[in-house]
Amino acid sequence: MYEKLRMRVCAVNLALKDRGLVFQTWGNASAVDREHKVVAIKPSGVDYTCMTPEHISVVDMDGNRVAGDLKPSVDIATHLALYAEFSDIGGVIHTHSHYATCFAQARSEIPCLGTTHADYFHGTIPLTALPSPEQVCSDYEWNMGAIIINCFHNRNPLNCPAALVAGHGPFTWGETVEDALENACVLEEVARMATHTFAVNGNAAPLEPYLLDKHFLRKHGKSSYYGQE
Repeated sequence: MYEKLRMRVCAVNLALKDRGLVFQTWGNASAVDREHKVVAIKPSGVDYTCMTPEHISVVDMDGNRVAGDLKPSVDIATHLALYAEFSDIGGVIHTHSHYATCFAQARSEIPCLGTTHADYFHGTIPLTALPSPEQVCSDYEWNMGAIIINCFHNRNPLNCPAALVAGHGPFTWGETVEDALENACVLEEVARMATHTFAVNGNAAPLEPYLLDKHFLRKHGKSSYYGQE
């Protein structure tokens, strides 16, 4: 019943490895099927080199396994929290990609320094608050989703489909899991660019708002004209 969903999720998880966004078994990708109210996600601790669609875990929206013999990723509750809150997203990815994780560990958001960033993210990549001891001791992974959601009270999550969890690492999402993969790749590249920009000029200023708006909206706005019809 879930063969196509599991194939897509497996392919994106393998792409994370191929594109250098994950090391060892770190990271996971998931996709939601809102019609059937299930989420497919990488199984916990399984090596990417031997992963097949049959390994992919499928759970209901409460996290109960409905297909697959392997336990889902330990981060499943974070993914479920994001799907519950962000009704327009169809895929979520968590990695420990090098440069984006460095910003998360440095407890620093990633400002929009140039038009490359603006093409994908309408403004700063937010940094979450650090979870409290109580949030860590009880329902840690669900609470991680909650602190990501708190960064988007006044922002459209599809206009900035990424967040850095303080001390932990990046999450990205998109209308599909394939979109979430593209956003994860771009996030890592803009984090790398930001690292090197600050090395050249530690006082580099954010991109001017009119340039930020132009580059984001020409690709994503109602009157966008980037690409082919």
